[in-house]
Amino acid sequence: MIGQVPPSRHARRGGGGGKRRNIIIAAIAVVVVAIAAVVVVVVRSGGNANTTGFVPSGSSPEQDAQQTTTAFLQAWQTGDLNQAARYTDQPGVAQAALVNYRKYLHLSKLTGTAQSATPVSGGGTRESVTFGVNATVADADGTGALHGTWSYHSKLTAYAKPNSNLWYIAWAPDVLAPNLTKSTHLAAVKVAPQVAQVSDTSGKDITTYQDAGLTKLASLLGQQAPPGRGTPGLNVEIQSAAGKAVENSQAAIIAPNNIPNLTTTIDPTAEAAAQAAVTMHKGSSIVVIQPSTGKILAIANNAGFNNFALTAKVAPGSTMKIITSAALISSGVLTASSAVACPSAYTVQGITYHNDNNETLPAGTPFVTDFAQSCNNAFSVQWPHLSGGGLARAAKKYFGLNQPWNIGIPGVSGSYFNAPASASGSELAQEAFGEGQLTASPLAMASVAATVSTGTFKQPILLPGTKQLTATPLPASTVDQLKQMMQAVVSSGTAAGVGFGPGVYAKTGTADIQGQEQPNSWLVAFEPAKDVAVACLVVNAGYGAQFAGPEAKAFLDRY
Repeated sequence: MIGQVPPSRHARRGGGGGKRRNIIIAAIAVVVVAIAAVVVVVVRSGGNANTTGFVPSGSSPEQDAQQTTTAFLQAWQTGDLNQAARYTDQPGVAQAALVNYRKYLHLSKLTGTAQSATPVSGGGTRESVTFGVNATVADADGTGALHGTWSYHSKLTAYAKPNSNLWYIAWAPDVLAPNLTKSTHLAAVKVAPQVAQVSDTSGKDITTYQDAGLTKLASLLGQQAPPGRGTPGLNVEIQSAAGKAVENSQAAIIAPNNIPNLTTTIDPTAEAAAQAAVTMHKGSSIVVIQPSTGKILAIANNAGFNNFALTAKVAPGSTMKIITSAALISSGVLTASSAVACPSAYTVQGITYHNDNNETLPAGTPFVTDFAQSCNNAFSVQWPHLSGGGLARAAKKYFGLNQPWNIGIPGVSGSYFNAPASASGSELAQEAFGEGQLTASPLAMASVAATVSTGTFKQPILLPGTKQLTATPLPASTVDQLKQMMQAVVSSGTAAGVGFGPGVYAKTGTADIQGQEQPNSWLVAFEPAKDVAVACLVVNAGYGAQFAGPEAKAFLDRY
């Protein structure tokens, strides 16, 4: 429109030149006023009236880029994220990224300062601007959050729009902080204090025992100190959209106060004795517990990299008969002296169970003898008295089983025993003598022996002071009868040939495993005079008395 206004000399042509000149002058005046109005709006706005971009007033491209960056930083630090995003060439994407920055860093304060600007090659007026940021971040919102200041530098590219006085920030994810991508965001996370060394009660590093179980436990305990020990730190890290930390992306804001040494309940004497015992057979694992406290005194494995002492999930075999007997005696179904036959075969729901070597005990046999001789069908026939979840209920009620235990590793709980409450019929008959869907670890079965020893469940723990689950104490009469039965195992039953002393109470177990060449060998025992309970598992070995029994005896002899 401005280019269409005729030059003034053309206005003198023709007879009506005076009037036409007035019209032209008026038109020019209108145009000039319009131009002035546009300029005034732009200058007064400082860029805010534009949909996007910024109008700087510098005397060089470097100054213009720095002013544009400063405007972006000022909007960002005042929380006007919409305006900050409009200074970029991708406002929608930029605003979403700014919102995520504030959200995941739990941002409470931010200051930014534009610094040096240098030309960028590649055509057009483009400047690379370095800027510094101080961000007050936290691991969470609200009181109790851990706050810290993250100071860092980043870069952006500011450029002049061709044929315009507008400048833009070329948006990229790493404008907000280096190494960010479209699929990542920043997050402030609390860092737990770590443990430099995990030791036994004598101060010896438990990794020096070179046991798979102890080494794994030391690793877990080293990653995070128990609550109340040390103080946490604060990191800023890059995370994926799923919240997973990008490797090596952490920036330490506050260093945690780490712990030089963490003492466990592992007893050096017990551990040495257990280590020596498991050398007798490959595939062996032993757990030792102090019944009066629940402290785990020893964990020993001779199974390569396997930590069967804690991680085994296998049928407990006839060691389960301790729990089965407790359920039957405490509910008044049987006593140790009750006459209970053990037929060589017993069929339920079309499935027939045979005793080992077709063993049989007559109708007048005392239940204590059935237990001592570990005659399976004396137990399978009791399944109706255990139905309705009775067996699983007794395992939890009196022995603290069938629920997760935290033995002292922060944030880690494990279920070391499982008896399905829904078992019935043939499945329950099988579980009554320790097979079927039952699974157990040596830790769980050592705890069963420990519970009988004192009459009260003390949840196993690896760290002193760890909160322990509780259970209903066994009735005194039940405890007395269980001890009588476990003593009979040692004096005249399946463990008579092992050579335990008169102060030892035990139960053997032999669990047939489908597809396995040999059964798993079990033995649990306790010796009240030493305040100790032990469980030994030897996988793919044979009878409990022949493999696990001698290892348990070797431990007790040395301890």
